[in-house]
This record gives sequence, C-alpha cells and structure tokens, in this order.
Amino acid sequence: MYKILRKEKLSKEVFRFTIEAPMIARERKAGQFVIVQKGGDYEERIPLTIADADPARGTIDIVFQAVGEGTHRLAMMEEGDAIGNVLGPLGRPTHIERYGRCVCVGGGIGVAPLYPIAKALKEAGNEVRIIIGARNESLLIEEDEMRALDPELVVVTDDGSRGRKAVVTEPLREMCGSWKPDLVVTIGPSVMMKYCALTTKEYGIRTLASLNTIMIDGTGMCGGCRVSVGGETRFVCVDGPEFDAHEVDWDNMMMRQRTYSEYEREAHHRCHLESGIAEGEA
Repeated sequence: MYKILRKEKLSKEVFRFTIEAPMIARERKAGQFVIVQKGGDYEERIPLTIADADPARGTIDIVFQAVGEGTHRLAMMEEGDAIGNVLGPLGRPTHIERYGRCVCVGGGIGVAPLYPIAKALKEAGNEVRIIIGARNESLLIEEDEMRALDPELVVVTDDGSRGRKAVVTEPLREMCGSWKPDLVVTIGPSVMMKYCALTTKEYGIRTLASLNTIMIDGTGMCGGCRVSVGGETRFVCVDGPEFDAHEVDWDNMMMRQRTYSEYEREAHHRCHLESGIAEGEA
C-alpha cells in the first residue's frame, strides 16, 4: 500500500499527490512513469508520469487530471488514504547530457512531467528556456516551479488571461529563429506536440516528445500503446515514452487516442452526478 502524504488541487480537476514510495523514489529518473491502481489488482490501471521525487523522504509526486472514472475515483482519495498498487519506475528515462541550448515546451497538464526533465537538463549544465501554455489562466500549473528554473519563463494562454495571448508554437518559432536551440522537448496535448514538431522541423532542430497513449499493462505485453515512429511500430511503455517528434505519426496516434473518448465523457458526467458536483463547479 502507498500512503498519500499530501493532496493538492492545482487547477480545475488537476491534482498532485505526494505518495510514500521509497523504492520508486530511489530508482526513478526524469521522464519515467508509474502505473497506479487505486484499490488493488482488479481496478483500472492508470499510467502517470512521475512529476518529482525525493529519495531522502522516500516520496514521489504524481499529477493527474480527473477525466474518466478511474482518475475521478483517484481524485476522491484524501491525505492519509493508501493507494493499492503503484508499479514503477517504467519506461525509458530521458537521455540527459550537455546539449547546449534547450527549450522545454509544456501545455496544460503536460507542464508537470516536463518539470523534472527541464530540471535535469539545467543540472547537466544546459541553458534552458521554458514555454508553458494553457487555454486560460485557471488551467495553468507549476508556473512558480518553472520560473525558478527559467526566470525568463514564457507563459501563454489562448484567451490572454495570463501572460501572452498566443499558442506555444509562436514563442517557440521565435526562439528557433533567434536563440537557435540545440534541443527541444515538448509535453502536452498531442495536437500541440504535433505542431511543435512541425515548427522545429523547419529549422532542423532535434525534438523529443513524451507520448501519452492508451496503455494497459505498461510492460509491452498488450500492445495497446503502439504508435508508428519512422514507419515502424513502437510501444510507448517500453520503447518510450519519449520519441523523435519528427518521426511520430501524429494523426494515427490521435485517432487511436479517441477510441474511448465517448466512454470517458459518460464516466466524467456520471462521476460528477455521484459526487454531487455540477459539471462546471469542479
């Protein structure tokens, strides 16, 4: 059992849990993830990137959005409760070295898993610039943490309610043209990562994207997380989650991600009704 030591609501339906998991905290590296099962072996398996870890305290942080039934049930847990299973660390860690100039681009909840990567890149001696974005101010997360890594942090929102009214590809294009980064790392909605990749490809800048696909077992057995990268089938759970963003078949991946979207919407609505919360109040 994995005790929840701290619960924090970051934005509308986005939560951060600090969990007691000493072995995972000791072994985890930037870019890796865990599989979480709220009540044990027979519940939904939820893949979540490790947003931070403290080996000394024996804790890891996970950040998630209540979208389907499993994540809603998880969000209803409180400090002191224990999660049945947390499996990890899984996936290949981010390859960290001294590249030179790096731009980290995060969108929405993707800002959380981007943080440990940006931190590791900076600790390796890279110059790190960070761009974060969301639809509006209420959906921005971890602005202070990112600004601590990059005092020139660029914040954009679709509606202009916070920072610059723009999408993340606009300042990214400007940096590609003037600052000329050696590496770009992007995490966020698939469509955002696709257009980040299209932007950097014009400048010939190496770009990594951390993919968030449908995933079941997390160990390469089921094939549910398969994606096409460079014309070859790869499995996000064991070959990723990071891939060359210029080689990913984004349209195919986004089509597969929509497989259970109707069920997620139904579960989202049902969980709100059961909790007595109106859809717009969460």
